[in-house]
Amino acid sequence: MNTTIHLFRKTTDVETFGAHQAIFLEGEYGDVMYIVQEGIVEIFYDDRLLDIVEEGGILGEMSLINGGQRSATAIARTECKLVAIDRERFEFLVQETPNFALDVMRILSERLMKAQAMTA
Repeated sequence: MNTTIHLFRKTTDVETFGAHQAIFLEGEYGDVMYIVQEGIVEIFYDDRLLDIVEEGGILGEMSLINGGQRSATAIARTECKLVAIDRERFEFLVQETPNFALDVMRILSERLMKAQAMTA
């Protein structure tokens, strides 16, 4: 299990999404990323399945980092509990927990490669 879920396993400040509920839509402004505490989320890019995010995974990181629009759509496959991370909390975690920053960079890199492969 990655570092990320260990940081948020006992967090009680969670947002709950029902199965098939949109978490965010491509093109929307995004100012938070999410950690999946429970459940499964599907990430769609250009209306195609890009990634499946399970417990301990992250989503929404790109718009938090670049301060812009969501580059993908996230839909809860199952009922989900997600921990929202705003920019201030994100910057604190990056400074205080280097493994968190490495997890985010690894996941971001993997998703970018998948998206590029889809458009090739």
